[in-house]
Amino acid sequence: MAVELCLLLLLFCGSTISEVQTIYKPPPGTLDFGFVPSKTYDTGAYHEPGPIGILFKIVHAFLYLVQPNSFPQDLIRKLAQQKFGNTQGDYQKAIYYEIGFIVSAALGLVFILLLPLVGLCFCMCRCCDNCGGEMHQRQKKNADCQRSCFATFLFVASLIISVGVLCAYAANQHLTNQIRGAKKLVNSNFKDLKIFLNDTPAQIDYLVSQYNTTKDKALSDLNNVGPLLGSRVQEQLGKEVRPALDAALTMAGAIRETKEALENVSVSVEVLQEGTERLHANLTDVKTHLSNTLSDSACSATQAASTCNIIRNSLDQLSINANFSGLPGVSSQLAKVNDVLKIDLSSLVQKGYAAFNDTPDLVVNQTRNILSDIKNVLDSIGSNITTFTKTLPVQKILADLTVYLTQSEAYVQDYFPIVEQYDFYRWLGCLILCCMLILILVFYYLGLLCGTCGYDKHASPTTRGCISNTGGNFLMAGVGFSFLFSWVLMIVVVLTFVTGGNVEKLVCEPFEDKTLFKILDTPYLLNQHWKNYLSGILFKNPDINLTFEKVYSDCKENKGIYTSLHLEHLFNINEFLNISMYTEDVALKIEHIQINLSKIILLDEIGKENLLNFSSSGIEGINFAGYLTEINKSVTKVDLLSFANDLEARADQLPKGALENALKGHANSIRMIHNQQVVPLEQAMSTLNQSIRLLKRTSSELMVKVKNVISAVNAAQLLINNNASLVIVQETKKYMDTIVGYFEQYIEWVKESIAMEVAACKPIANVIDTAVDIFLCSYVTDSVNTFWFGLGGSSIFLIPAIIFAVKLSKYYRRMDTEDVYDDTENGNNGYHKEHLYGIHNPVFTSSVEQW
Repeated sequence: MAVELCLLLLLFCGSTISEVQTIYKPPPGTLDFGFVPSKTYDTGAYHEPGPIGILFKIVHAFLYLVQPNSFPQDLIRKLAQQKFGNTQGDYQKAIYYEIGFIVSAALGLVFILLLPLVGLCFCMCRCCDNCGGEMHQRQKKNADCQRSCFATFLFVASLIISVGVLCAYAANQHLTNQIRGAKKLVNSNFKDLKIFLNDTPAQIDYLVSQYNTTKDKALSDLNNVGPLLGSRVQEQLGKEVRPALDAALTMAGAIRETKEALENVSVSVEVLQEGTERLHANLTDVKTHLSNTLSDSACSATQAASTCNIIRNSLDQLSINANFSGLPGVSSQLAKVNDVLKIDLSSLVQKGYAAFNDTPDLVVNQTRNILSDIKNVLDSIGSNITTFTKTLPVQKILADLTVYLTQSEAYVQDYFPIVEQYDFYRWLGCLILCCMLILILVFYYLGLLCGTCGYDKHASPTTRGCISNTGGNFLMAGVGFSFLFSWVLMIVVVLTFVTGGNVEKLVCEPFEDKTLFKILDTPYLLNQHWKNYLSGILFKNPDINLTFEKVYSDCKENKGIYTSLHLEHLFNINEFLNISMYTEDVALKIEHIQINLSKIILLDEIGKENLLNFSSSGIEGINFAGYLTEINKSVTKVDLLSFANDLEARADQLPKGALENALKGHANSIRMIHNQQVVPLEQAMSTLNQSIRLLKRTSSELMVKVKNVISAVNAAQLLINNNASLVIVQETKKYMDTIVGYFEQYIEWVKESIAMEVAACKPIANVIDTAVDIFLCSYVTDSVNTFWFGLGGSSIFLIPAIIFAVKLSKYYRRMDTEDVYDDTENGNNGYHKEHLYGIHNPVFTSSVEQW
């Protein structure tokens, strides 16, 4: 049933999977599908034993000493294949592997057989007044030392036995507590299995619902086909169109700048011609007045003659230097440029820009019908997925599995009280075994207590007190019960040791290091005709490499059951609903998109003719050399300010009087001429210089520039009219790959989710861990092994305890006879007359005879 559920879940998930080859290398926009809903499993398949874990580790170390050999994989395989014993070496290997257990068990059997026999012989011997049965104690000088040593050794042995009893009791109680708490662990596993069944449909529904995320993103891109596809087409075409239009627009700006430059030239030349005429007249007047002033008789004086001569010789410098009257006009060129500007070339170029920028709208209008068909295909995919999911009997199978799980849980709940009842019987039996040892320990401890407290070193063996005698009797009672119980205890120890030790070595340790799974994965082990048993059961194909170890490890990592069981060999999810068929339809319809951009006119013939008219405006015929020659000259031959300053300085050299004042007046007139006439002329010359140089740059290869602009516009127009289809096909392919890429993302996400998240089989691994690692190994085996370890240790130390108790009881019990010594020799009255006891005392008789 579980296998059927797994297959059905994967069938359902498979309805959303297909294999689509990636065409467009750059990845599309990443989609966010969220997280597959999942609940946390309650079962923690890990057991922490607590403080008793120290005892468990000690027992494990002891078992390693007993059995240090590695796991016998070959022997186990032969045993499973019923081939064990076919060769003589198999038994030798088995004996070699079990030698530690065999020797230990043999020693235990010797203990079981000999100790009751020794006890019987010991009792019969004592009944014959031998083996310490004679109620007579011989006095020895080291009697106190021997008594103390025997008491100490017995006390130490009793302590060791007590520790063993405590270990056995703790293990017994721990096993009972764990079994009582196992109900909660079992319920937790059943709860996780129910979550596993109940959450799986919700996870599948979530996977299916996330198709809407893919569809919505695809629809969003389809609705934005203008900004996406249209902008891509526009961007690719714009690599040639925009530079051509920019060049045309730049040329339109050049025409306007040319007009402004021609106007500046025309105005500046006129200003310069008029200004130089006025300046020439004013400078001539100044020279005339200066000459008249220098003709004054004052200049004939000896002090002024040389100065006046110098001034008279410099008057020729007061004249204009640049002659603008001979420069040709630019009125014809300006007229032609004005004619060119009657047509607004910038406006025509802007219309080209506007037409080109309308590419996204053209794409939207021309793909409206095809996009409608694509949307219908996307809706049909969702409808098919929904229809397919409704045809699967998911709920029925889940209901059946839930009923089966509920019945199993009820069965466990019904039988759990019986398990607890039998565990109580086991606990009671183990407690009785512990009580046997406790009874022996009670006698030993009471014997030590009474014997130690009631012992009087001044009392003779025949006169010991009641308390001391009672202590000796307690010790002998302990010895008697030791002989009675020890062999029973050892029987239990041997049985539990052999069973629990082998379970630990052959089951628990191999399970922990997964060696046990490797044994199960041995080809032809469980079925002599199947190479792989698990794949033979699930897929009826034993050649598929599906191992218990891999399934357990994958489930332990909480991977999806599809990945863990390799269900692709039984159910290929890509074959049940081939979405690639739909994506091919989408791709085919997108490829059929036909976009006509021939309506886009970048620059009409009027604009091109306008450019040609500008190139033939004649600005290249302007005499730029003549203009630049005059512009590079200064306005006057001498700097009027310097001349005026020099004139004033020389006037200061003359004697005070009318001549000096007249010359200074002329200097001021020259300064005024410079400020009012020369400075404006210099400004006009600067404007003329800039305009001429601009016109020179513009006119340089003007015809070639215009033809290049027109050629670029024609090439861009040709690209739009004839070759745009290639660009459109390329960008449409990229656009198509982007849309298809959303489906590929969805497919990969579904695959990943199915592999790692949907129907995560951690509960299955938890059930195995709970049954083997926790219940069998941690709860039962560790507790049983600790029990026999404590019980066995206590039983072994009963032997020295028996010996020391028998020896020590001689010093505590009241004797019937004793050795007698002289007072003067011994310093005490440790002797009695023989008639007091009716026993002949040779020592006493000898003493009397000597007297």
